[in-house]
Amino acid sequence: MPAVNRVFAAQLAGLPVFGPDGESIGKARDVVVGLRLDQQPPRVLGLVVELGTRRRVFVPMLRVTAIDASAVTLATGSVNMRHFHQRPHEVLVLGQLVDAPARIAATDARVAVVDAAMEPTRTRDWVLARLAVRERGGRLALGRRRSTLRVLPWSEVAGLGLADLTGQPQGAGRLLMLFDTMRAVDVAATLRDLPVKRRHEVADAMDDERLADVLEELPEEDQKELLAYLPEERAARVLEVMSPDDAADLLGELAPADKNRLLDLMEPAESAPVKRLLTYSAHTAGGLMTPEPVVLPPDATVAEALAHIRNPELPSPLASMVFVCRPPTETPTGRYVGCVHFQRLLRDPPAELVASAVDTDLPTLAPAAPLAEVTRYFAAYNLACGPVVDADDHLVGAVTVDDVLDHLLPEDWRETGLRDRTGGDTEEVIDRA
Repeated sequence: MPAVNRVFAAQLAGLPVFGPDGESIGKARDVVVGLRLDQQPPRVLGLVVELGTRRRVFVPMLRVTAIDASAVTLATGSVNMRHFHQRPHEVLVLGQLVDAPARIAATDARVAVVDAAMEPTRTRDWVLARLAVRERGGRLALGRRRSTLRVLPWSEVAGLGLADLTGQPQGAGRLLMLFDTMRAVDVAATLRDLPVKRRHEVADAMDDERLADVLEELPEEDQKELLAYLPEERAARVLEVMSPDDAADLLGELAPADKNRLLDLMEPAESAPVKRLLTYSAHTAGGLMTPEPVVLPPDATVAEALAHIRNPELPSPLASMVFVCRPPTETPTGRYVGCVHFQRLLRDPPAELVASAVDTDLPTLAPAAPLAEVTRYFAAYNLACGPVVDADDHLVGAVTVDDVLDHLLPEDWRETGLRDRTGGDTEEVIDRA
């Protein structure tokens, strides 16, 4: 995204939204933020976009590549066309925050929120960093109302909690506000300690993407229980968002009838790689791999390769290596040429072709390679990610070191190894909930 220091929500409203090829998507109507329990600025989750059919959909902020005075541009990738549904911990900036009464924390002066400014962080997230407020009350001598507009940091304005803005009780919403500041693995550990009823309330309130992240970190039995609780259509949507290898692992543990029913409910483009993974044994390179590594043709440039591995949604192990293959570049690819390590990309000129930096000496893994062989491979070559190539020299996926460790650790490691990582604040919220 181009460098933008600050974007006010009122300026954003009504801007046209375009896809990566310039096609018209709709118009921006609001900004969705997730409130927090501490005084840190809330994270901007995404935009509410109104389509030409007047349907309003949610677009995650990570899909936004550019914002300027005339338009919003989205990145390549699918956008969920389902009707926008606001979650309990979410607040609409224009719909709920603007015009809300508040106080200046230092003086207790009464103010009204006039606008709110989004600012990018170093991690490429956006936060609602500042509020434009107007003081309320007080008149000048001639009867005119004093109207002092001030732009203050979020932390200096009080009275904008969840209950203040929505009137909702803070049960599940309060937990979600806390979870927004935590890693998915720590949310999963906390979720396991909740009563089943509250766990289900939190799952209902989470968006599909966040629930998918948390589901991937839960032990197998908890995954199955939570998936069984969800309505089948939503369960299929969550599986679509999960990493294909994690979705395949979970579906592989279900009864055949349940597995096939969920696969049928998934979008064909999302279910196809999962079905392919299910054909491999779980403890082989094929069963461990993800079918979505970074794959580029030989005529791609180093600059293009770096742009791909900068994607904040790409897991770190997958970002450590780019695979070069003849078209098609979707797995299973054309002929596998070799790989390029990210350190090499950092050293080469941006205009160089990736073909000139390819490592053709690194051995590959066969899909049927057992877990012991995969483990020795990673230890021998000091890798975070390794290519899986079939007998016809097609890249079919990549194994990452985190998936290897997941299968090497005891089956109950998620239950015993993360119990103390969530901290006292979480326990306090659970007690109150």
